[in-house]
Amino acid sequence: QSVKTSNTTMVAGEGYFVDTSSSAITMTLPSSATQGDEVSVIDYAGTADTNNITIGRNSHKIQGASADLTVSTERAGFTLVYVDSTQGWLLRDK
Repeated sequence: QSVKTSNTTMVAGEGYFVDTSSSAITMTLPSSATQGDEVSVIDYAGTADTNNITIGRNSHKIQGASADLTVSTERAGFTLVYVDSTQGWLLRDK
């Protein structure tokens, strides 16, 4: 995978290095999801605290909420797993 420096729609089963050193970036979850689908995101440049990474929910819930997820932690790295339409995408590890 190449380092992402602009808004991207993610694909299930892929991992993404996201470089927000120039600007904030939105990483949009896949439009269709099946139970067990996973996507991983890593703050490549350690700049998510300055220029956030937004995880666009693409009509699915994230952690049971109907809201996008804002990542503002430097060097954040995480995996989201799709469970169902009630909870949507959940963090695999906390």
